[in-house]
Amino acid sequence: MASSDNTEFSLVADIGGTNARFALADPVTGALEQVATLKVADYPTIEAAIRAYLDHNQSAQDQSTIMQSPSAACLAIACPVVGDQVNMTNHSWCFSRTKLLEQLGFERLDVINDYAAISYSISGLREDEQFHVGGGEAVAGFPQVIVGPGTGLGIGGVLHSEHGPIALEGEGGHVDFAPSNEQEIEVLKYLWRHHDHVPAEYLLSGMGLSNLHQALAEIAGQKTMRLQPAEISDAALLQGDGLCLDVLHCFCGILGSVAANTALTFGARGGVYIAGGIIPRMLPFFASSEFRTRFEAKGRYRQYMQAIPTDVITAEQPGLLGAAALLKR
Repeated sequence: MASSDNTEFSLVADIGGTNARFALADPVTGALEQVATLKVADYPTIEAAIRAYLDHNQSAQDQSTIMQSPSAACLAIACPVVGDQVNMTNHSWCFSRTKLLEQLGFERLDVINDYAAISYSISGLREDEQFHVGGGEAVAGFPQVIVGPGTGLGIGGVLHSEHGPIALEGEGGHVDFAPSNEQEIEVLKYLWRHHDHVPAEYLLSGMGLSNLHQALAEIAGQKTMRLQPAEISDAALLQGDGLCLDVLHCFCGILGSVAANTALTFGARGGVYIAGGIIPRMLPFFASSEFRTRFEAKGRYRQYMQAIPTDVITAEQPGLLGAAALLKR
């Protein structure tokens, strides 16, 4: 890390149910340095993970490098951020923002929803950090939305004002799943036998892939073991497994409907962005799937939907970039 002028970098983090991504951000440019990914399961608390990251960076510096400890941090985290107490949705970490600030000795600590961070990153994405699917063209100044299947299902949005972007934080991944065809009705019936509430996240996430695999196997009268998400993707894309291919087709179709519902709700003529760790790993399949057909299939609003562009975010660290952008502001 170039630091001859003794620049003080800020700490940024993007923390999900599986991975905690950390970096140091230049307070002027927002550029990221020393990006690292830690497994959340390896650390008992968020403080322990932060200290492990900072200690590793400190010990890795050579003697000619001057590095100041961060005094400001922005943590983007996969859960609602309301009040002082933060409790992760898909992991056991919980903490007090006030106490964590005191424990770390920072002067400033911002904690935001992870999809608020991605919202702040959108305006800075390069063309090669987006994968366009379907037609449509963004209308400047209109809302944009983000839908991201990963460990869970994140949904966010961004409004634009004269003072810059304003992130909309919500928990849209937990709205009720609404089937769009006979197969999805049967999938919902299957999930109702196991859960009293079936949110969209139970289908559009890592566990959603596993749930769909189990449901479609039962509907087809097949006996199968419960597979992990990566096993399903590999069996479909590398081995051509019929059931697993059906899972991915169903997954992409449902994602198209949910993304369209989100776009209609916000009037997102500025565009829809697909984030999360699942879709970027299967871009050719996704481009030829029913995603865009289902996105546009809104009856009288078909033309309205056809005009809205849909892009997959392929940037490696959009959450970190967004957290850095917030600190820069």
